Amino acid sequence: MKELLKTKVTVRLRKAEFRKEWFIYLESYPVIVPGKDGAQRIREYLNRSVTTVDFDKKRPVRTTQESISFKPKRDDNGIIVCKSENDRETMFYADSLRKLRQREYDNFELYSELDKIQIEQKEKSEEDFVRYFDLLVNKRHKNNSESIQINWYRSIEFLKDFGGEKIMFSQITTKFCEKFKSYLLTAKSGNNKENTISQNTASTYFSVFKAALKEAFIDGYFANDISAKIKAIPHEESRREYLTLDELNTLVETPCELEVLKRAALFSALTGLRHSDIQKLTWKEITIENDQAKINFTQKKTKGVEYMPISRQALQLCGEIGHPNELVFNNLTNPAWISRPLKKWIETAGITKKITFHNFRHTFATLQLSSGTDIYTVSKMLGHTNVKTTQVYAKVVDEKKNKAAQAIQLNSLKK
Repeated sequence: MKELLKTKVTVRLRKAEFRKEWFIYLESYPVIVPGKDGAQRIREYLNRSVTTVDFDKKRPVRTTQESISFKPKRDDNGIIVCKSENDRETMFYADSLRKLRQREYDNFELYSELDKIQIEQKEKSEEDFVRYFDLLVNKRHKNNSESIQINWYRSIEFLKDFGGEKIMFSQITTKFCEKFKSYLLTAKSGNNKENTISQNTASTYFSVFKAALKEAFIDGYFANDISAKIKAIPHEESRREYLTLDELNTLVETPCELEVLKRAALFSALTGLRHSDIQKLTWKEITIENDQAKINFTQKKTKGVEYMPISRQALQLCGEIGHPNELVFNNLTNPAWISRPLKKWIETAGITKKITFHNFRHTFATLQLSSGTDIYTVSKMLGHTNVKTTQVYAKVVDEKKNKAAQAIQLNSLKK
């Protein structure tokens, strides 16, 4: 029944065929009955009758040659008037049932909608959360960067390791989430499962898990927002390793078995570009105006469109200008394939720091801040969407300043 129908319930009488007696029934109209077309008139007999009904002789129902019928009188509350006490009590009883039915019809749509929600909630609680989690990546995050998608897929794998290939939504409780959090903090990584993932990695995977819970709540799989009830794994501030200017110059003089790797790494140190952006950089994205080279490109990670001037040395590392659609750093492979030659190059240069390709981006940020470039400019050059992300490099520079402050020591004042 739709609320717009405004079903009305009325107490009515039907005359017994051979006796001066009237049977009482409730009439409800209009009512939508499943399986039937159009509005229906529903009659509900109460197994009660009265004999002393007071009829209004001024209000005939119909007139025929055989009989005349009149409408019964009703009091100010709409209750049919009877002369005997017993009949009046019967009519009060009938009216109480009428009120009950009226309330039921008035609230029918509300109850039906609530029942529907509860049924849907129960059905959804029996669905597979792991499958839903997996579909989220393909449906809603397919346009995100590869690194973000990898984090989602790895989060799913750790969830499977913890709870199994199939986890019902009904199993996801705050207690389940807290146990999964504890599991991530001690989870093993790699094929040999010897090393424990870092707290920051665990923090990232748990944040992805919370994001999936949030989406599930929005989609109606949870009655309550579970993600809001569980705390994230704190993110530890990690040290950003970087190279000094002297170390960079040493690397310039040190041969590398992959020339394109050497050029790309030094290019990252001079521009701050990520490996993924250098790898896909084409010549049409590099322009020279008024003797100033610049690049215009879309960041692979953030999808942000960036404009960045580059130095003459950075342009020199790009090599001979090629066709507009050609890659500037052709044959630059993925990070996994360059880790061995990169490590060998670093060791050959006599550098003992643990350096990855991404550390050349850290080097750019640290050296820029150390040379006096303001943090907002560096943030823009790195393509950060929030300057807070850049502040971690400022802390490294502050450490250098603190050490520099202690560098000059006078003999007579030493303690």
